[in-house]
Amino acid sequence: MEIKEFSIKVDKWDQKVILKYNGLGGKPLTIILRFFSFFGKETIWLFLIAFYLLIWYDTFLLSFISATFLTGLALILAIKQTVKRKRPFERFGEDKITVYERKPTSRSFPSWHSYNVMAMFWLFGIFFLKSPFISILIFLMVIIVSFSRIQLGVHYPSDVIFGSLFGILGFLIAVYLTGPLIFNIVTYLEQFVPYEIQYRQINPILLDNIGYLLFTLSIFLIIFLLAINKSIKNILKMNKEKD
Repeated sequence: MEIKEFSIKVDKWDQKVILKYNGLGGKPLTIILRFFSFFGKETIWLFLIAFYLLIWYDTFLLSFISATFLTGLALILAIKQTVKRKRPFERFGEDKITVYERKPTSRSFPSWHSYNVMAMFWLFGIFFLKSPFISILIFLMVIIVSFSRIQLGVHYPSDVIFGSLFGILGFLIAVYLTGPLIFNIVTYLEQFVPYEIQYRQINPILLDNIGYLLFTLSIFLIIFLLAINKSIKNILKMNKEKD
């Protein structure tokens, strides 16, 4: 089968699935899927990076979490800008596709959310989790988050499938290439820190230095505000339109 013929068949399948499952389950399921969709945002990565840098310092986890996030960011952005696939609602119009969240402005292929949850699954499964049961629960979350992008009307199924595959690829690149590189850089920079570093425990400076505590709280507040900033803008825009 030629590549062109294959891509046509995939495109027809994409259209069939997105038109069938967009808005499936009505408002109750949409609210649930919007909640789960949040876990595919970069916010989780940023919280983890800030936690293992500022609160519970761990060179290894800090390096490999950062590597997986940054590798995915570079990989997905590069592919999006190269492929430049239109979102389903841009292609079919809002009379056929209803968007149940803030309209994304980036390109459709591949899904950044699917990359994130799949990469997190492998990262947590190898470095964090020892329970097969919890691993299964997280994998179910991968499926739910990926499906949510279709139900919410912002991605084709092939977007989320390839996003998941790139999540595995990004994780492997982080483990064997960018992770060790960042680890070596962080380890080198540690020798210039003007105080004794306490590994894998609550940072004592957090409790002894009010300035450091306020700085840490500010970082987490900024991450939180960045996460809800677009939602706030969307609410304000809707209120303005009503007025």
